[in-house]
Amino acid sequence: MEYTLKTETEFAKDVLAGLSAPQKYLSSKYFYDQRGDKLFQQIMRLPEYYLTKKEFAILDRYKAAILAPSISSRFNLVEMGAGDGLKTKILINHLQQEGADFTYFPIDISSTVLDELKADLQQSFTSLDVEPIVGTYKRALEQRKWENDHPTLLLFLGGNIGNFHYEQAVGMLRNVAESLKSGDHLLIGFDLKKDPDIILRAYNDAEGVTRDFNLNILARINKELGGDFDLTKFKHWPMYDPVTGECRSYLVSTQSQKICVKGLERDFYFEKAEPIHTEVSKKYSHHELEKLAAKSGFLVVQDFEDQDHYFTNSLWQKQ
Repeated sequence: MEYTLKTETEFAKDVLAGLSAPQKYLSSKYFYDQRGDKLFQQIMRLPEYYLTKKEFAILDRYKAAILAPSISSRFNLVEMGAGDGLKTKILINHLQQEGADFTYFPIDISSTVLDELKADLQQSFTSLDVEPIVGTYKRALEQRKWENDHPTLLLFLGGNIGNFHYEQAVGMLRNVAESLKSGDHLLIGFDLKKDPDIILRAYNDAEGVTRDFNLNILARINKELGGDFDLTKFKHWPMYDPVTGECRSYLVSTQSQKICVKGLERDFYFEKAEPIHTEVSKKYSHHELEKLAAKSGFLVVQDFEDQDHYFTNSLWQKQ
């Protein structure tokens, strides 16, 4: 197969920058393609992956209280990283039962996921107005396709804020605040600090699905950029720091090797045991999330937690 030079695409630019860096890295946002989407859906069903189950329980138990500030008038329901919408359907179902007047704007980097989500929602809720937005968080917040005179409830579920380092999270949430009007609400999920063993198992499952999810980024480089990564020569290695609350994942080269990426017209050299940093998932204390809210221009209205206090959905209001 012939590969034309593809350095003009965002994926190609980010791969080139990451693999050329002194300490190699690749962004976890590129785990997701058609295969990656399916793998993450498998992860959410794994017994070790508590995050989805805990958040599902929170939304089911507290849906009325969470939505009460929004449903008195027509509003925008915006969701960053909508995925398959499994948890959001709990809220949408309640809103439909209450006769709430709203438009749902799901945001995701994967057009495949959004197409499936829209089709599924419109089959389940025939009168629901769904306006998908394909793109990164940054681009979606800049474009603000939901901007109108109506109030907004923005959802940032799944602990996705943990994919950013603290200062990056502050910057991201300031961008969120700038996209909202004073009085608008943000419902944001935080994975809380807890027993390190529980956290680490969630990113190192017995079936190896999380390993395959991380390795999928190398498979994407092979498929889309003409790379020749041998996935069997990289080891998935997650680790958790209970001080910072960061769970970090790496793909570690098991031998010295040269990787050719035809679409970039570049070779990349790996020493034995050299890592590629692929993902960070930060866990928060309550003190940290309250500080984060204040620095980002929000006030914490209420925290909704599961019975084990593993996870919280925190309702914030834009100041």
